[in-house]
Amino acid sequence: MSAIARQSSSTGAVTDPIRVMVVDDSVVIRGLVGRWLDEEPNLAVVASHRNGRLAVDDVLRSNPDVVILDIEMPDMDGLTALPLLLEKKRNLVVVVASTLTRRNAEISLKALSLGAADYVPKPETNSGVTTSPEFRRELIEKVLNLGQRARSRMAPGSSPAAPRPGAMPQRGIALGAPAAQAAKPHRAASFTLRSYGNVKPRVLAIGSSTGGPQALNTLFGEIGSSIGQVPVVLTQHMPPTFTAILAEHLTKAAGRPASEGKDGEVLVPGHIYVAPGGRHMILAKSGSDVVVRLTDGPPVNFCKPAVDPLFKSVVEIYGTATLGVILTGMGSDGAEGVRQIGQVGGSVIAQDEETSVVWGMPGAAAHTGMCSDVLPLNDIGRKVSKILLGGRP
Repeated sequence: MSAIARQSSSTGAVTDPIRVMVVDDSVVIRGLVGRWLDEEPNLAVVASHRNGRLAVDDVLRSNPDVVILDIEMPDMDGLTALPLLLEKKRNLVVVVASTLTRRNAEISLKALSLGAADYVPKPETNSGVTTSPEFRRELIEKVLNLGQRARSRMAPGSSPAAPRPGAMPQRGIALGAPAAQAAKPHRAASFTLRSYGNVKPRVLAIGSSTGGPQALNTLFGEIGSSIGQVPVVLTQHMPPTFTAILAEHLTKAAGRPASEGKDGEVLVPGHIYVAPGGRHMILAKSGSDVVVRLTDGPPVNFCKPAVDPLFKSVVEIYGTATLGVILTGMGSDGAEGVRQIGQVGGSVIAQDEETSVVWGMPGAAAHTGMCSDVLPLNDIGRKVSKILLGGRP
């Protein structure tokens, strides 16, 4: 029996914990994170290294399911080590840990494009890490969910599809739902679809989480030429700094201006408004205009920004002329907003399970019974463009 196999006290069955490698140049961080993970019954630290080179050399021997990878390290940094780790072990899940500097945010988004599953913002000091319950919670949540999701895709009898062009790498998985939900497959037969609304949309509202940056780049590459007549509002679960850089990337992908929403800003067609990290973004009426409002209320669905407040505010203003899209992500944020869009006669498209990094948010949306379609990522852009241009869905 493996030295790290553990016995369930309730059933007596032997379980195999998710194997984790911690890679960080700080001995304090390695020790602290290692203790956190080892205190979890479904996790086991199998290796700990101070730089990327040692991690690459050891990954086949220690055989982790998940690697927590620091960005800035001597000898070999995280961005250099990432493709080497993924090349050595197929379906390895890599979670990038970085402080919230602009440079590290850019590197983290680059890491996602290279196949990292997700990122976790790290406090800037060792003392900050020690005293941050949010960092600990988020790190453990992501490792559990991503590790279980990866194992479920590789379980006997499962048949992971080869990645489609433009789909997220199958190495990467995501943030937020309970571990059991992340690993549980959903089947199309378990949800129903409703008809598309019969009113041409006057707004496009999008929600996404883990896997979202890659999916959004794909989507906006398809719909950029079609959004000239409507404003686009977007909540992507991201911390401050990251959302500003995401907007820059979407400007390039769409060929349209994208920026973080500013309080009081008037919505104009053809512009993409991204909810800034750490603030909820909603819409409100100001005379004959629709404006952005930023609020500093508590997290919704453990998220800030959250999708539900945005979607609910969109429904109040645009009603049946709302087109919503829910992309990859853990948890259920956005499901209540989707329900409200459907109830007023608007339309919602959710990303399908096969092309989602994690089918938490889109799965929850699909199970409201208020979606008009559940589509592969590469089909969503064409469908959205057709609808926005006045064609029949």
